[in-house]
Parts: sequence; C-alpha cells; structure tokens
Amino acid sequence: MNLKSTVNPLLDFSGLPRYGSVRPEHVASAIDQLLAENRALIARLTADGAAASWNGFAEPLEDANERLWRAWGVVAHLHAVDDSAEIRDAYNTNLPKITRYRTELAQNLDLYEKFKALRASKGFEELSQAQRKIVENDLRDYRLGGAELEPRDKRRFAEIQEELAALEAKFSENLLDATNAFSALIADRGALLGVPEDVLEA
Repeated sequence: MNLKSTVNPLLDFSGLPRYGSVRPEHVASAIDQLLAENRALIARLTADGAAASWNGFAEPLEDANERLWRAWGVVAHLHAVDDSAEIRDAYNTNLPKITRYRTELAQNLDLYEKFKALRASKGFEELSQAQRKIVENDLRDYRLGGAELEPRDKRRFAEIQEELAALEAKFSENLLDATNAFSALIADRGALLGVPEDVLEA
C-alpha cells in the first residue's frame, strides 16, 4: 500500500497541496492535530529559560504555524471553490478553532516578550534580511493583535475576532449562493457578438 495514500492529505507537506484527495472528514482531525502540536510547542518555547534565538525559538514557531496555515489554506480554498454542503460544514465547524488560535497566538505576552528579546539581542544583526523582516513583522502582529492589552480587553478583542470571522464566512457563502443562483436570458443573439461559440453552446 502506498503510504502517501494512507496519510491525511492535509498533513502531507511533502509537495504541492493534494486538493483532490481532501475529504470533509479529513478537516477536523488534521486541524485538531496541528493545533495540539502548536500549543505544545508554544508551551515549551515559553517555559524554557533559554535566550531567544532564531534557531531555537523563532524558526520552530514559524515552521509550526506555516504547517497549520497551509492546511487551513487548503480547506479555505476548497470552501471557496467547491463549497459542497459537507465542505461548508467542515469549514464552519473548524473556523472558530482557527480564529481562537490566531487570537491566542497574537495575544501571547510570553511569546511577544521573547520576540522583543530576540530583536534587542546582538544576534539579531547577524540574521539574514529575510529573518530580520520576519521578526519585525511578528512584533508588529503581536502589537496589532492585542498582546499589550489588559486581560479584560483581550477577552473582548477575542470575542470580536470570532464574530467577524463568522460574519465574513457567512457573507462569502451568501455571495457564492447568490452568484450560483443567478441566470440571465438573452434572446437577442446579436448582443452576444464576440462571445466564442463554445461558450454560447455551454
């Protein structure tokens, strides 16, 4: 048996995304696994007393988040272009999990402090331009994501983020449904001059 065929395609990062192999039942198991792995990594990174470095801190976190965003990006793409009832349900069921994680990540003061320490370290200037840019962008995202807010304000911010994500998803679904339901009857063939024949026949 081909091992690749037995792996959840959302957890296969060996090549290009396997869109055609993804099924609705793959979504929750993949997202739950990646979220658990990321949260465990964050706990380790924030618990140790080691100085923040690119190799020991920033890169592992970036890599873990990249895997999660890639898997979720596949789901989001299928939701936008396939949008069967099953994919729509899988997307909407897991969207709150992703939104909560994004907010947790952005509001994690321990991670924010370690990124600030990395930015202030002597080793920062030895990083490549791309690595320095990633650190700078992460610091910006922590500030914009509410890392410096008071606990009460963080909770309210998280509530707003979840509400916005749900509204955005519903708007996209309504727009797609309206587009799919639209039709126009054009009786005057002259109004279609220039349209390829194969398109007219379709």
